[in-house]
Amino acid sequence: MRAKPGIMLLIGVCGLLMGNPALAGSRLPGTGGVMQIEGASGGGLSPWGVLAGTASDNEIGVTLGATRADVDDYHLVVSGVAANLYDRVELSYAHQRLALDTLGGHQAQDIYGAKLRLFGDVLYRPWGVWSLGIQHKQLVEGQALARAVGARDTQGNDIYLAGSKLFFDALAGRNLLVNTTLRSTRANQGGLLGFGGDEGDHRELMIETSVGLFLNPDWVVGVEYRQKPDNLGFAGEDDWRDLYVAWLINRHVSLTGALLDLGSIAGLEQQRGVYLSLQLSL
Repeated sequence: MRAKPGIMLLIGVCGLLMGNPALAGSRLPGTGGVMQIEGASGGGLSPWGVLAGTASDNEIGVTLGATRADVDDYHLVVSGVAANLYDRVELSYAHQRLALDTLGGHQAQDIYGAKLRLFGDVLYRPWGVWSLGIQHKQLVEGQALARAVGARDTQGNDIYLAGSKLFFDALAGRNLLVNTTLRSTRANQGGLLGFGGDEGDHRELMIETSVGLFLNPDWVVGVEYRQKPDNLGFAGEDDWRDLYVAWLINRHVSLTGALLDLGSIAGLEQQRGVYLSLQLSL
């Protein structure tokens, strides 16, 4: 049986890590965020300007992530891997599988990502760190459903610019991380319902924001907001929100939980629920 390209990426980056003596670990824990649902480093919903893990400019790191999100009528399972090359380039792969618990069936999507750190530093530069990223998304299950609801394509590319800054002693003596992401996209429900539609087939610029407060070096609480396009006439698409808590168990392991409000998905309203994500950084 032929191996998936994403699995080959995982084997390749792990081999690269094992063959390189400069392993990750110099950056402060938490400064790489967590693995978001599309495989990039950031919050659960949105990529950030930082790169994955704790690799510095003379190190290589690999991050593995597993995520499950359950809302009223759906559940999403995501597995992913990201490689940080010298804190300059991030390469990522994620496989998403969405179960349509009420409607029946599944949608599945592969996402291949790349992120380039343009300039800056999340800790010590006044404007933080800024990165440019791309995510190539391709439906591997459920193409017929995406077409049936009006999607023009079953694959597409998101392009984003993200900036992150950690403010020391910002609120009651605690550090505050702020992120803003601008995303150019045609994706419906992140791509799980295809790209473009009868209501619109052009790229739109969406805003995504995240805020995280470090209660102490091991615990972070915060909120996220992700604006969404609305391309399909059969059902409106709402913006996504969450309230999250991240536990940085140690330098290599973190666990994130969140309360989700995803609004209407494929005509089913008020999709609210929970999110849990485990991350391992090497």
